[in-house]
Amino acid sequence: MNKARKDLDENSVRVIKISKEALFEFIYENFIDDEELFFDVNLSDVISSFDINFERGEFICCVSKAEDTNGNVLKLPKEIDLQNLMVNIPDTTATMFADNRYKEFTKEELVKLSNKV
Repeated sequence: MNKARKDLDENSVRVIKISKEALFEFIYENFIDDEELFFDVNLSDVISSFDINFERGEFICCVSKAEDTNGNVLKLPKEIDLQNLMVNIPDTTATMFADNRYKEFTKEELVKLSNKV
């Protein structure tokens, strides 16, 4: 449903100012909306894990297979620390509008990178 657009007069300026929490929500929701495009996956086949570090201005989103062949739910191992990964993995892309935005790792590699000092 489209709302009727309201014209601005020449002396008006519309402003949106949001908190860290709202910014995180906005980034996360936009990633989820475009996850199929960003990660080249079928959305119904994956589960997402994400985190943000406002001090360093970094966001990380990981997708992994949601279920094994028996239908059991798969999650990232608890040893994978997304805050540590943001420190130990270089940016995977300079822009979300380029091809090859993601890099693929094994869960074992991410555990090792999580524990790297």
